Amino acid sequence: MVWNRIRDALSGPPTLSGPSQLPPYFPVEPAGCEKHAEKLFACLANEATTKARDMEKMGYGKSYYEDVEKERVVNLKQQQEDGSTAVVAAAAKISDSADIDKSKLPSPNDNPLDECRLAIAYYKRCCDRELKKKKNWILTEPYRVQEEYRYKSKSG
Repeated sequence: MVWNRIRDALSGPPTLSGPSQLPPYFPVEPAGCEKHAEKLFACLANEATTKARDMEKMGYGKSYYEDVEKERVVNLKQQQEDGSTAVVAAAAKISDSADIDKSKLPSPNDNPLDECRLAIAYYKRCCDRELKKKKNWILTEPYRVQEEYRYKSKSG
């Protein structure tokens, strides 16, 4: 435990390579990573959520689900053909306001998780180390749901 803290202090802050994204084991909170997990959860609940909502208000929001994203693109194209896009209206409202810092406005290629990039890096480094320990193995084990708790399929 002390050795890991010394190693972390000497190696400096972690960095993420590529775009900001959450690791596949994301919602786990292994023993030893509580502090990093709490910081990440707080950042996701505040800064990243605010940025994602701002992007949705501007019409830049992208969905995780493909069918929702396709529907959004179709609706956006229809609105552009009509000439009454919500994006143009929102941009006009913002351009009228002189007290808004335009550098803080979202752009179409923004990633809401970029707000939490450092917290994600610390969380990932800690979890990669702690999930290998025996006391945290259970967090990565797949589990089987008993038949009585499964959803019943409607058959014929």
